[in-house]
Amino acid sequence: MLTPLLAALAALAALATATPALELAPAAARPGDAVLVQIVGSAVPPRGTLAGRPLTFWRDGDPALGTWRALAALPLETPLGAAPCRVTADGAPLGAELQVIEPGFTSHALTLAPRFVEPPPSVKQRLEADRRAFARAFGQPFAPPLFRADFEWPRRAPTSGRFGDQRVLNGKKQSIHYGLDLTGPRGAPVQAANDGEVVIAREAYLSGNTVVLWHGGGIYTAYFHLDRMRVRAGQRVRRGDRLGDLGATGRATGPHLHWGVKVDGLYVDPESILAIDFTRGTAPPRAARAASGVAPAAEPAGAPPEPAVEPAAHE
Repeated sequence: MLTPLLAALAALAALATATPALELAPAAARPGDAVLVQIVGSAVPPRGTLAGRPLTFWRDGDPALGTWRALAALPLETPLGAAPCRVTADGAPLGAELQVIEPGFTSHALTLAPRFVEPPPSVKQRLEADRRAFARAFGQPFAPPLFRADFEWPRRAPTSGRFGDQRVLNGKKQSIHYGLDLTGPRGAPVQAANDGEVVIAREAYLSGNTVVLWHGGGIYTAYFHLDRMRVRAGQRVRRGDRLGDLGATGRATGPHLHWGVKVDGLYVDPESILAIDFTRGTAPPRAARAASGVAPAAEPAGAPPEPAVEPAAHE
């Protein structure tokens, strides 16, 4: 019978002779999606890119299996068709093609009070302070995931605004919705989508009472327009913990939760990260949506045009 030490040495020897493999989850995704890149059978950290963007890998599970993962973000500008994934693992070049499919983003034409489109000069300092606070929060050094389970909805509710919705404000200024709006009554519970650390619990001009969680792996989740915050910066939370109460603070016309997910410096469609099974390293292919035209000049109830809190992050 092998001792634990001999078993570990045997596993490492087998790993050294194995041929690394590359897997993408999902195999088909939309612009703005999160994609899990997995390498199996590599004794050292892989290096690579997806759609031209660098990947940062973390070791996953038993080191003897040589499994590494990276979570990638597809920019909204990613062209449809095959997006190359190129990785070097244990000196071996690996390649795969991600199929980028039609996102079908909707366009809404809206007429709003000017103060909602161009904030007055009197709030410029406050906006700059918010920008610096968000930059610090989203600037955590890379670390392996703080979670083990999959991501969950922060609340189960109908949506009133989808990720990628394009909004023409007052006939000229264009805005893109970088999150998912979830409806509900004021005071309804808002829960953590996964284990993480609170890196912002702040009243911001545009997003109102705001909580941002850092989950490791280059992943953050953001919760905007809360009526009340029930956590503080630096606090560790578990999936399902109550972060606050649904509200309409900041630039909001009615109670709703704007839920945002940020991966590798870019906001992604929250529904794409919900579809990833982090336990198995799998995700079903995303279905293409038919491209939409301009919707009527009316906003769904409780879902105002959301601000891009950090404009540079989306460019």
